[in-house]
Amino acid sequence: MSVPTPIAERIAELGSRAVAASRRLAIAETDAKNAALNAVAEGLDAGREALAAANELDLAAARDAGLSSAMIDRLTLTPARIDAMIEGVRQIAAMPDPVGRELSSSTHRLGMKIVKRSVPIGVIAMIYESRPNVTIDAAALCVKAGNAVILRGGREAAHSNAALADIFRAAIMEHLPEDAVQFVDNPDRAGVTHLVQAVGVVDLVIPRGGEGLIRAVTEQARIPVIKHYKGVCHVYVDRDANLAEALEIVDNAKCQRPGVCNALETLLVHQDVADELLPALAARLEGVELRGDERTREVIDANEASEDDWHAEYLDLILAVRVVDSFDDAIDHIATYGSRHTEAIVSENADAQQRFVRAVDAAAVMVNASTRFMDGSEFGMGAEIGISTDKLHARGPMGLNELTSYKYEVWGEGQTRP
Repeated sequence: MSVPTPIAERIAELGSRAVAASRRLAIAETDAKNAALNAVAEGLDAGREALAAANELDLAAARDAGLSSAMIDRLTLTPARIDAMIEGVRQIAAMPDPVGRELSSSTHRLGMKIVKRSVPIGVIAMIYESRPNVTIDAAALCVKAGNAVILRGGREAAHSNAALADIFRAAIMEHLPEDAVQFVDNPDRAGVTHLVQAVGVVDLVIPRGGEGLIRAVTEQARIPVIKHYKGVCHVYVDRDANLAEALEIVDNAKCQRPGVCNALETLLVHQDVADELLPALAARLEGVELRGDERTREVIDANEASEDDWHAEYLDLILAVRVVDSFDDAIDHIATYGSRHTEAIVSENADAQQRFVRAVDAAAVMVNASTRFMDGSEFGMGAEIGISTDKLHARGPMGLNELTSYKYEVWGEGQTRP
């Protein structure tokens, strides 16, 4: 008989507490949840000094380890980012409660009323990297949706995440069970394995981070996983596109914030407009490294694109460019290399627009609009826990409603089945 390891025992303990808390949280009143979240916002404001000190420990370790400037930026809790966390929590508190909504109802032939009603999922394990703000975003969204959450952040942000979790737990104690939010304080990677295999304890795993993290979680998990997978996002410029509009869209989608999952990574250009569009594009995107196929490089100066470039999520000022023969070739390219995140067409042809929307398999399809609009706040959903590239349960931005499930209530008056 094997002896449980300390990390296995720790995960089991956290899971047991989370299950108990989830039962109480599932029936918590809206006012209690909102009061708890507003207390968290006040706690974050009062805890700025402690957060800065904890964050500096992580930043010092990151600098000593030689982490990139981009990684260090993601780790940094600036006063403005703390302000954003506070405002985000307050916004979640102000949103309608997603629990208890009547989704549909009908009347049975024998008079019973059948109601489909939203309910919490239960216990959610959130596994994430780099950004400390995810600790607060995930906890606030899960709690408002009536779910207990077990947080496991990356070791590079260990001190910051622990400080944030401590503030959250302390703030909600007067209103909700403290164990509604649990934090895995052991950096042992085996903890992730135990967490994603906690059948009967954890109801859902949401990984948020790089491709390696998501793949590792998915391969090890024995419980459902909703993947926030990479965003290999395309813009297809059709033969009937408004080219001035196309330049604006491509510039925004690639350059406004290149390090996010809804940024443009591959541009597809119909051969009929390539000679006019590509030179203007190269001039417009000064500072962006262009990697093109042979036909692109016949028109503009670009580095040669390899097969790997069509699969790449650069998260940087790099853009792969391919000239396609036809609309169907663009669709085939997206089907082969896309990640089912966000795809866009620029075209004035209504038939091409409709065919693109119907043919492309993605969580969001944009028509004459930037891929950067794929975002919960832009969709009017408020804060999000991630963008799901799966098809089941939740797809696209995951806000409060997507963190609930449902059950059926049958209201009778003594009916029996004949």
